[in-house]
This record gives sequence, C-alpha cells and structure tokens, in this order.
Amino acid sequence: MNATMLLAADEPLTTAGPTQLITAALVGIAAIVALIVWGKVHPFLALMLGSAVLALTAGIALTDTFTAFTAGVGSTVGGTGVLIALGAIIGTLLVKSGGADAIVEGFLHRTTPQKLPWMMAALAFIIGIPLFFEVGVVLLIPVVMLAAKRARQPVILLGIPALAGLSALHGLVPPHPGPLIAIDALGANLGVTLGLGLIVAVPCVILAGPVSAKFMAKWVPIEAPDTFTTGEPVPEEHRPGVAVSLSVVLLPVVLMLLRTLVETVWAGGEGNAVHGLLMFLGMPLVALLVTSLYAMAVLGLRGGRGLKEVSDLVGASFAGIAGILLIVGAGGGFKETLVASGVADVIGDWLDGAAISPLLAAWLVAVFIRLATGSATVATITAAGIMSPIAAGLDPVTTALMVLAIGAGSVFFSHVNDAGFWLVKEYFGMTVPQTLKTWSLMETILSVVGLVSVLLLGLLV
Repeated sequence: MNATMLLAADEPLTTAGPTQLITAALVGIAAIVALIVWGKVHPFLALMLGSAVLALTAGIALTDTFTAFTAGVGSTVGGTGVLIALGAIIGTLLVKSGGADAIVEGFLHRTTPQKLPWMMAALAFIIGIPLFFEVGVVLLIPVVMLAAKRARQPVILLGIPALAGLSALHGLVPPHPGPLIAIDALGANLGVTLGLGLIVAVPCVILAGPVSAKFMAKWVPIEAPDTFTTGEPVPEEHRPGVAVSLSVVLLPVVLMLLRTLVETVWAGGEGNAVHGLLMFLGMPLVALLVTSLYAMAVLGLRGGRGLKEVSDLVGASFAGIAGILLIVGAGGGFKETLVASGVADVIGDWLDGAAISPLLAAWLVAVFIRLATGSATVATITAAGIMSPIAAGLDPVTTALMVLAIGAGSVFFSHVNDAGFWLVKEYFGMTVPQTLKTWSLMETILSVVGLVSVLLLGLLV
C-alpha cells in the first residue's frame, strides 16, 4: 500500500493509546528542539529525524517510518511551494528593477522628521506584502540608517517600525510561507485569511512599531554609523514609477480579495462568465502567476533588458528559497506524521474538551514551539498540524482566525536561538541585551496584540 492510499483511508498507522501518542509527540518535538538548538542541525534534517522519532515512539512499524512524512512533503511542496516560488520571482523583480527603491523614495519624499517612524512602518507594511522578511530587512535597513542620519534621530526610532511592519506581514499575511502552510493544513479560505490578516496586522504594526519605538529609542539611543551605504542603486532613468511598482505589490492582494468578495456577495453567480473569470483570477496560484508575468513585463524588461536577462533574473530568484522550500516540505512531513499516527486527534480531542478558546490554544501551542526552536516556520507548521483536527469543525471565519492566532504565536519573543535575532543585532550594531530590549520586545508586543486582535475579531464576526 502506498502513502497516498494510506492517507486516503484516513486510518492511523498505529494502535497505540493516548498516553503513548502524547509521549511520542513530546519526544518528537524535543528531538527537533535538541537537534536545532544544541546540535546545530539544519531544520530540514531536524524535522525529518524528529518525524522518525515520533513515528517509532508512537509504535509505527519501522518500514512505515517515513510513509506519512513522504506524503506530507509532497502535498506541502505541491500546495505551497509553487506559491513561494512565484512570490520569490515578484520580490526579485521588485528589487532588481529598482521598483522597491522607487516605493521607498516615494514614501519618504518630503516626510517630516516627526512622521518618519509612521512612514517607515507604512512603507514596511507595503513592502512586506510580497517580500520575504530577510529580503525586506536587507532592503529597508540601509534606508533606515540614512533616514536616521539625515534626521538626526536614534536608529531604533525608525528601525523598530520598519521591523514591525515586515514581521507582522511575515507572520500573518499570505503569500508568506508561514500563513500559506497554516492555511493549507487547516483548510482555511485564503481570501478570508488574507483580508482578516491585513486587518489584524494594522494594530500590530502600530503598537509594536511607532508607539513602542518611542520608549525603546530612549533605552537604546544608538545612532546610525557614518559609513553605512546602500550599495549601487538602479539608475533613476531605468526605475519604474511608484504607481507601477505599487501595482505589482498590490495586484495579487486585490485579485484574491476580489475572489472572496465574489464568493460572499455573488454566491449564486455560477455559470456566469464574469463570475467564473473573477473566481479563476482570484485563485492564489493564478493570482501570483498573473502578477509574476505582469512584473516580468513592467519591471523585468526595463533598463534595456531582453527576455534572456529577465529569464536569468527569474532563475536567480529560486536560489534564495531552496532552503525555505526544504524546511516547509519537511515541516509538512512532520505535520502529516502527527496526523497519521493519531497524535493530532488525541491532542485535538483534549483541547476540544478543555475550557479554553481554540484560538488561544492555537496561539499557546505556536508560542511554545517558537520559544523552543526559534523558528517561526517550524512553530507554524507544528501548531497547524496539532490544531488541524479542531479546525475541521470550525466555520470558515474562525478557521481563518486560527491561522492568524498561530501566526501571531509564531513570532513571540525572538531570542538567541532565532537567526532573525542575530540578523537584527548585527545590522543595528547592538549588544545582546540591547537586542532583547528592542527587537525581542517588539516581537512579543506584536504577538500579544495579534492574539488580542484575533480574539476581538472572533467576538465580532
């Protein structure tokens, strides 16, 4: 019997009791934590080995150790890997064409020093929709440094709002990998999740960004270094305009939100050509494919580039996401092992019977994994796998809110076991205590505000 048949039958691969299954889950997660934190093993291998530990501890036959894992890798990469690849194409074209620079300069032009923190947060919010967190950091930090130097303001006052905008979008809004994984695992509606995610992200960015930065800048009043440069910018005559660049960023968002609106308002329009076209264009894969082709036309072909040069840029965009795809795929395999062994059902039944909101439970599970592993992606994958049985009985809006609760929990208190912690520390030239008082605190505020916003939305919708 192959993996597909096993999963289609929806039967656990073991007859172990609840105690053994819970023990297996804890041992498997502990193995992943130990391998990543102390063994310095790459998360891809750690998730793979952790899945094997979980399977064997749960009593799954040795020959079936990787059956669910392999099926999970295939379904996850097939479902979200293509979307991540298309997102990487869009992000690369924005950066290489100078489109991202055009957006940055358009937002910051003639902005007063008092409004700079708010404008930086808004800029990061827009830039953060299509760009991966690390790319956004590389793009915006030079702007933060130069703006802080010119305005004679502490770097933290402008840097924290920018980081808050990037981090909120990374954890809450598709097409970023974490939200996409959770949407796929929980069976959530992407358009609904996207719309609610943007709503939740706004108070997160405001409170964790410009508001908190006022206090953090007093605690860590460091200045921008004199030697900081932005590298070689794209010549201004070759850059696209702000409107064109923003249209690339917003096109997939508009298409996916439009599909959700059509589903809600025009529910009886099946058979109508316009209805069918809007539903088709709003599919995540189609929306990102259309945007990628549009970006290739309006961004890639600028500056005298030919089709060959554009094709090279597209190919180069895949190099940076290879590690992400492997981690995402392995995380899907670990999630499928949780489900196929019956662990997810046991934990789901326990949480279902506990006197705790499923949204709060989802956030707490993600927080625990985040603190242990330091990886927002691993936290999202694991929490989504554990919560998937509960999500099966929820309405579409609550399921989308559960995705956001997991996303909020996945960014809680970044510390020394998170690569992002060290990235921010080195860019800003801070000590470890200074990074804890700024970046780590900002992430915690963002996570808590995200949870509160999700819970409030759960009461209103």
